Amino acid sequence: MATTIADIARITGFAKSTISRYLNGGSVSKETSKRIEEVISETGYSPNRFAQSLKAKQTKIIGTIVPRLDSFATNQTLIGIDEQLRDYDYQVLILNTSQNIQREIENIYTLQKQRVAGIILLATVITEEHIKAFNQSDIPAIIVGQEHEEIYSVIHNDYDAAYELGKVVLQKGHRRIAFLGVTEKDIAVGIRRKEGFQQAVSEYKNCDVRYYETSFKIEDAVECVPEILKDFQPSLIVCATDNIAFGALKAIQKSELTVPMDVSITGFGGYSMTEFTNPEITTVKFHYKKGGKLAAQNMVKLINQEKVPSTSIVDFEVISRESVDTKK
Repeated sequence: MATTIADIARITGFAKSTISRYLNGGSVSKETSKRIEEVISETGYSPNRFAQSLKAKQTKIIGTIVPRLDSFATNQTLIGIDEQLRDYDYQVLILNTSQNIQREIENIYTLQKQRVAGIILLATVITEEHIKAFNQSDIPAIIVGQEHEEIYSVIHNDYDAAYELGKVVLQKGHRRIAFLGVTEKDIAVGIRRKEGFQQAVSEYKNCDVRYYETSFKIEDAVECVPEILKDFQPSLIVCATDNIAFGALKAIQKSELTVPMDVSITGFGGYSMTEFTNPEITTVKFHYKKGGKLAAQNMVKLINQEKVPSTSIVDFEVISRESVDTKK
């Protein structure tokens, strides 16, 4: 059976209130502190960090709001956050919104009431309601994945990543290209990646590029790609995420075409499964775990009132694989 505060009090002979005051960083004598430490060491007592933090003036919990749990990017970012915060003796409280923006904003207020030390939001969009919610509290906040001038941000270099990927496929001779993106409400994925790719295209002649939109879901890409193949017949489909690329690969194969001989495809993200598809998918690898660690490092610095940049940028790498061929 786990040791409790009552057990520590009984063994030391001190009141439970004294034990609690010690655990919460309150004032106790050196002799009392030493005795409590000895008993904690002997019994292996581990305090309930969550309950303890709620009672303390400064908590040791970072509230982290995520849009979805069934996402490679989200999972890797959370791993990075958790690993880094554990090194600082902080814990993560995760709130999932299932891509409900209103629920996301409500969770910001909920975390403020729970007196967390800081809030990390894995953001898809930032609205005025988000800004209002953050501004109503003096709790440090960081957004990951999007950039906003009023909130500390950790972002992936979406524009340059798309530009570099564009140069790779254009150098391979592709000139008839479909870019399958997402809603422009998502600034990073819906706008920055498109703009970076457009910049690369502008540096080459005789390009016929058409822009389409789908959701982040694989099944929606499966549905819309056949129309692109029928109406445009591109030599290459550039997909704004790896999930969209998975859907495109499935749709192309269902259409009795082959990748890359008939149609090449690329993605963004560097999801682990891109290495195990047939063919393996050319993609841009974003270092999500590194981004999570950086967000956690910046958060602890903010809590300690240290200086951090308003925007921190995580690097990327283009990974060329079998899904893109060379056009002569």
